[in-house]
Amino acid sequence: MEWSKVDLERILNLNEFEEPARANMAPFAFDYFVGGASDEVTLRANIDAFGRFALRPRVFVDVSSIDPATTMLGAPVSIPVAFAPTALHKLAHPDGEIASTLACNDAGALMCLSTLSSVSIEDVAEVSTGPRWFQLYVHKERDVATDLVQRAVASGYSAIVVTVDLPVPGYREREYRQDFTTPDDARPVNFDNTMTEEEFNHYLVGLQDQALTWDDLEWMREAAGGVPLVLKGILTAEDAVLAVEHGVEGIMVSNHGGRQLDRAPAALEVLEEVAQAVGDRAEVYIDGGVRRGADVLIALGLGARAVFIGRPFLYALATAGEAGVGRALELTRTEIENSMALLGTPTIADIHRSHVS
Repeated sequence: MEWSKVDLERILNLNEFEEPARANMAPFAFDYFVGGASDEVTLRANIDAFGRFALRPRVFVDVSSIDPATTMLGAPVSIPVAFAPTALHKLAHPDGEIASTLACNDAGALMCLSTLSSVSIEDVAEVSTGPRWFQLYVHKERDVATDLVQRAVASGYSAIVVTVDLPVPGYREREYRQDFTTPDDARPVNFDNTMTEEEFNHYLVGLQDQALTWDDLEWMREAAGGVPLVLKGILTAEDAVLAVEHGVEGIMVSNHGGRQLDRAPAALEVLEEVAQAVGDRAEVYIDGGVRRGADVLIALGLGARAVFIGRPFLYALATAGEAGVGRALELTRTEIENSMALLGTPTIADIHRSHVS
């Protein structure tokens, strides 16, 4: 496919990457990224939820110097924003996760690699110079999951992000209409590549173990060899309490971008509930619906340590590869700094619950 040339300087916010991404991507690939489950109520709710909160600016605060840097599980990051674990980056651009990682390197942002990446765990690690986490789907064959975790740890990934909200895939009609399968040039590469396409797609159907329980965290921790565990897909205070009781170091409030249970709450709607239940026993993150710097500050005010962004960064990748993701991260940082100055919060530590209503 011939890539459309886009003047990145004319793109002024994350939303403006979607249309050039659509023009550059095959329809089946775009629908795979853009779609949600069923009626896509939760998909829309993730974005709409941010509009129901307001920021409460304070004045006569010295904002001559703004610093959006923070840490995530002890790792320094330049902004409280990370690239969410998303599958098959080569569907968006031939350079795939390499381009995404290089852009995160330059921006000082954390990259979280998906189990279903189209560039291997090791190849991404080879080009990564910043903090990197690995997202795990726990396959019913435990040896497969253990191998993935141990490869990630050996390659310097500093946290294992266990997805907990996918016992079965959501009812994603856009994918069904496209009869979505993974093309050879963008298939997941962290698995046995000797399979035929039919065998591999059947393998992916059984990717996540439906019998997982809280007790399974023990062997996951053993496989990780002391590397922190983050649970991705928590939407209730009850599960957040169970998570910290089982010793996890991080919780990602997430409804899988609206791709799993439709009519689940927007992630932002339950963020504060989860953060209050957890207290200081684990770090809390959120993904889903973040599009503006002000959104990031709202999430931080409600208890998040940082946010993860998926679709907009994928659209930026499809728009212009590494340069596109770099531009998206630049815009995000610019908006965060602008909003922090106007809110009267010169550092991330200055953002409190009183700044959000």
